Amino acid sequence: MTRDQSQLARGVAHFNAREFFEAHEVWEELWLAAREPEKTFLQGLIQVAAAFHHHARENARGAKSLLAAGVAKLEGFAEDHRGIALGDFRMEARSWLEEIEAGSVVESRALPRIRVLSASEGGEE
Repeated sequence: MTRDQSQLARGVAHFNAREFFEAHEVWEELWLAAREPEKTFLQGLIQVAAAFHHHARENARGAKSLLAAGVAKLEGFAEDHRGIALGDFRMEARSWLEEIEAGSVVESRALPRIRVLSASEGGEE
């Protein structure tokens, strides 16, 4: 596993542990050194993580704007980009965005997770 793969995985682990600020920080290190199109992918992940950080702090306006921007950036990437189930993640993030926009987010609803694909699911780069 390369340093970039390891760092991406660390960010995913933080995100899935609901440590959104930490995920943002880990991915930002990668983003600073990345080139396009990977830079846009990472920025999308960073913005989605920041959106859920705002959501946890009851800042619906910040969550909504960052979630919309992050989802838009992730739209151009394959369903299994970088070995994660990005299509599923985008769908869940869009669902959250719709609920935030409607003002109807149920607090007991499970927050989205990033599923890492196995090699048999297309998780190889």
